[in-house]
Amino acid sequence: MYPKNVKSSKQSARFLTARRRLNRRLAVAAVAVVAFLGVVLAGHLTNGRRQVAAPTASPSASAGAGGARAGEFTFVRRAQADPMAVGAVDAPVVLVQWTDMRCPYCAVFNRETLPMLLKEYVDTGKLRIEVHDVAYFGEQSEQAAVAARAAAEQGKFFEFIRAVYKDAPEHKHPDLPRAKLIAYAQKAGVPDIAKFTTDLDDPGLRAAADASNSEAAQLGVTSVPFFVAGDRTLSGAQPSSVFRSYLDDAIAKAG
Repeated sequence: MYPKNVKSSKQSARFLTARRRLNRRLAVAAVAVVAFLGVVLAGHLTNGRRQVAAPTASPSASAGAGGARAGEFTFVRRAQADPMAVGAVDAPVVLVQWTDMRCPYCAVFNRETLPMLLKEYVDTGKLRIEVHDVAYFGEQSEQAAVAARAAAEQGKFFEFIRAVYKDAPEHKHPDLPRAKLIAYAQKAGVPDIAKFTTDLDDPGLRAAADASNSEAAQLGVTSVPFFVAGDRTLSGAQPSSVFRSYLDDAIAKAG
């Protein structure tokens, strides 16, 4: 048994180490939010004229069919047949989500928080969720983003990412080789596996995934999961209570 003073010293050291790790994580998240807000504010200050890769971070000047409403950032799609979105196209608020298929915290959000959002906000017509893919964890992230888009081609985007995130290990990046991606497509009920397999090498899908990744970098999205609703950002797999407060505020502002 340790003497009391030695045990206390070890406990204090462990506490301080854990606290430093938490502070570092919070600092990274804060930097991501500040970087994104810099882009957002720049868009406002230049009266929506800031030029970045389409869609830009500048607010839309006017409402239009199948696009961002007046005052919404133009990365909000509001496209009727968007396979990477769920919820009414005319919902008062769009929650834009950036996600990486190999991100452990994205998996936590999708397993623990997304079901609540679907039930309480999407199914009641208050919210639409639009997903933007990124590939921050190497070639397997890039290939998984293409695979998710290949599943989306057959109307199974959310089923596919649900299958992948369900198996994701805690605090680790999952191994997602080509064979596993095909297996997840089968689990997700993708109807034409032969087409899915061919689409894994589709240059158009790869280009779309690369463009999404580049856009996220230009916007300052440096960590995932990352969210925008209205004019506010949220970073990380936050508790459901945080998302409720965040979305309720956005919905109230939307009128």
